[in-house]
Amino acid sequence: MSGNFWHLCRHGNLIKCFRLEGFLQEVNISYEDCTLPCWHDICLGVGRLGVKGYMLANGAAGNFALSQVSRRDLPVVLASKMDGATTVSATMLLAAAAGISIFVTGGIGGVHRGGEASMDISADLTELSRTPVAVVCAGAKSVLDIPRTLEFLETQGVCVAVMGSDEFPAFFTPHSGCRAPCRIDSPEQAASMLLAAGQVQGLHNSGMLLCCPIPEQFAAEGQQIESAISAALDEATAQGIAGSEVTPFLLERIRSLTGGASLVANIKLVMNNAAIGAQMAKSYVHQKKHNSCQGRSRL
Repeated sequence: MSGNFWHLCRHGNLIKCFRLEGFLQEVNISYEDCTLPCWHDICLGVGRLGVKGYMLANGAAGNFALSQVSRRDLPVVLASKMDGATTVSATMLLAAAAGISIFVTGGIGGVHRGGEASMDISADLTELSRTPVAVVCAGAKSVLDIPRTLEFLETQGVCVAVMGSDEFPAFFTPHSGCRAPCRIDSPEQAASMLLAAGQVQGLHNSGMLLCCPIPEQFAAEGQQIESAISAALDEATAQGIAGSEVTPFLLERIRSLTGGASLVANIKLVMNNAAIGAQMAKSYVHQKKHNSCQGRSRL
């Protein structure tokens, strides 16, 4: 099971105490479910999977300056021997190359608001259509155009399932107003879907998106954060902020408007994703071995 802790530190701007706490909690969750967490990064132009604990601690303490690396950036970063924190698209590519089938993160990118005119669409969505890795997340942030994000995923033929809900989640809140394309009620179901996709010609090269709504006990915090997101979006529009400046502005304003609550909620939803991802990975390996044994017994 893969995870992009470095990207959470870099892009999410989690403060130091939450960074290390989040890392340690996710590792404990994975070990409890008998799965091995595989943290990754790019260091001096080399993609590393299975980053050591002391390296993660240094990153959590802010000892490294990390650039955000998407799929398109990999040739430059690798050739220039740079350091980087991978996005969902780059993480999927590296995980697939290493034979890792399940990847846990906070949330995915999507179609930005106004994307029908700007064509600002995250590479995460196209990666899901061509890379055979299941991404476990808490949905897409409501700063994005979620209805168009789901439409784009449908066009790309990406299987999207929501854990225990008929509604697609919006990261900090379980409610987006969009119906879930598919509902499942257990990590074992998700594992079965991933296994089935791998056995069908044409589907075996596609990814899968498993969205886990933020737990109900944290939903009130989620609603507070979503209100802050709406206010921050209005401020960005009023100030004429656009392009690559939008996301940093929104993150800073959301942190300020929530008094840091967004940081706490971020950790909680990632821990929930990690727990479900670990259970899914354990079931996936078990089912795969079981099917393999059945196949040999028929020979």
